[in-house]
Amino acid sequence: MKNRCNEILTGKITRRQALLGTAGVLLAASGAGLRPARAAAHPLPPLPYPKDALEPVISARTLEFHHGKHHQGYVNNLNNLIAGTPLEGLPLEQIVTRSAKNSGQAGLFNNAAQVWNHTFFWNSLKPGGCALPAELADAVSRSFGGLDGLKKELGQAAASQFGSGWAWLVKEGGRLKVTKTANAHTPLEEGVTPLLTIDVWEHAYYLDYQNRRADYAAAVMDKLLNWEFALENFRRG
Repeated sequence: MKNRCNEILTGKITRRQALLGTAGVLLAASGAGLRPARAAAHPLPPLPYPKDALEPVISARTLEFHHGKHHQGYVNNLNNLIAGTPLEGLPLEQIVTRSAKNSGQAGLFNNAAQVWNHTFFWNSLKPGGCALPAELADAVSRSFGGLDGLKKELGQAAASQFGSGWAWLVKEGGRLKVTKTANAHTPLEEGVTPLLTIDVWEHAYYLDYQNRRADYAAAVMDKLLNWEFALENFRRG
């Protein structure tokens, strides 16, 4: 499931393949009987794990709302905005980068970027986390002095982002750095390679942590980060 979400993000499978694999065949009632309904250009990517798999750090109830309501809402808005336009057949990442450069497409950008950001976030997490691979550990050591240094900077970025946004570990050139973005903004706009992200919109943590965003970020970093996913992105960047 994780690999399939990665393929959808990076455009390695076609829109038709994604629809066949995720959405299946949809039927809708018509006056003459049943006929195939038009499938969404960008279906909601499934979670790469069961909804309760991230407990106790992130509850199933949070994922029920976060993935099933918020992420689904962005998907619905995106599909409505691109329906019948030349953008309908484009990969999601291209929609994000193109609309980011057009001030008249702010609504489109916000929804497209939030679809991409959330799918990337789900894949940045893994039940129980995993060890930092040696190849990535070398880059972390060069850039931050070690994993503790990276976690300190990433935690500060998550806690200090004013209002809604994201904390990111990215690759720029041959080095790693931590950055943060507001609202729907994404490192894709800067031409750097995202490796991992932590969602710091309130809906990501408020049911479980209320206003304790720093505690949420610390728990995610200590227990859920998917360093294997980060390594895949590191090698591509």
